[in-house]
Amino acid sequence: MTTSALNWFEIPVHDIDRAQRFYETLLGRPLRREDMAGQALAVFPYDDGGVGGALIQGSFAPEPSIDGRIVYLAATPTVDATLARAAELGAKVLMPRTQLPGDIGAIAQIVDCEGNRVGLHAPN
Repeated sequence: MTTSALNWFEIPVHDIDRAQRFYETLLGRPLRREDMAGQALAVFPYDDGGVGGALIQGSFAPEPSIDGRIVYLAATPTVDATLARAAELGAKVLMPRTQLPGDIGAIAQIVDCEGNRVGLHAPN
């Protein structure tokens, strides 16, 4: 059995429709809409057994923020390509593309359309 420190993540949003369009364009992948206990979710695609996550709007969601947690999303095909899409979407870049040591890849951080700090990561 594979163990992971992360099982699920949620990115809080005020406007689920706007945020879903932002992330679908940023990542080039569709998100799946769900409703769970009165909370609106837009679920990121993930493989069976993989780590999943969603945008969440509702009374259980905290306020979007650049403070606190940072979730790193898969930036495909590259961090540079994803940052270019982020710029087209009007996202603010907090950390430009930064090469990590060894074969870990590269990262960057942006502020999304809802005011959340979000990380981007791609392997070398």
